Amino acid sequence: MPDSGHLFDYLLRLGDNGLVLAQRLGEWVGKGPVLEEDIASTNVGLDLLGQARLWLAYAGEVEARDGKPGRTEDELAYFRDSTGYCNLLLVEQPNGNYADTIGRQFLFDQWHVLLLGQLTLSRDERIAAIAAKAVKEARYHVERSTGWVIRLGDGTDLSRARMQAAIDALWMYTGEMFAVDATERALIDAGIAADAAALEPHWRSAVQVALDEATLAAPTDPWMQGTRERGGKQGVHTEHLSHMLAVMQSLPRAHASAQW
Repeated sequence: MPDSGHLFDYLLRLGDNGLVLAQRLGEWVGKGPVLEEDIASTNVGLDLLGQARLWLAYAGEVEARDGKPGRTEDELAYFRDSTGYCNLLLVEQPNGNYADTIGRQFLFDQWHVLLLGQLTLSRDERIAAIAAKAVKEARYHVERSTGWVIRLGDGTDLSRARMQAAIDALWMYTGEMFAVDATERALIDAGIAADAAALEPHWRSAVQVALDEATLAAPTDPWMQGTRERGGKQGVHTEHLSHMLAVMQSLPRAHASAQW
């Protein structure tokens, strides 16, 4: 059996990705460019929130294995500071304009659907079951975000310029998705975690196909350095996460004993 601390951290990473991105998408509610897209974006956020609940609930159970009072999904969501969050830096980036939001979603979705597909093969039956449910939702997510990248990239001069600018700005955060540290390596060797590094060529290929159809160019700048040991997965975040958490956590922290 792998160290329960490694498993707990890995589950936090999975849960925090969905939770943070769901919160970002929630900021668009009532502000989408068209009503149908407002609803679609909200539904994607709800899917990710539902996945986050499953991952964080399991994390709390694993935490309790070491004799600790395992935290609930709400406690993990609302009573950790930014340094305790383990999400990818990509998902915490601000919404910006709608091309920025779509670009962030597209780059994440292309990775997420691959990761979940691998996790359905996990030796941890709970992880495999959650992934099997989540990957069905992720297939829709990637289809939607890819469609919007193509629509905006192959649209007007303005929409193309904004979509290209979004991809260029967000590209530097994608390297972290494929960086494997000691926590993940231990779980990969145990057949529990997905080998994120092995997903990179498949992700690159799928992204390139979409960008070609959208008449967009993949950035040639090198990806950011140091993501293996000092990225969002290790609790090193941009200032954007703290600002987002201040809003998301304000009510439960002000009324910590409240029952809803």
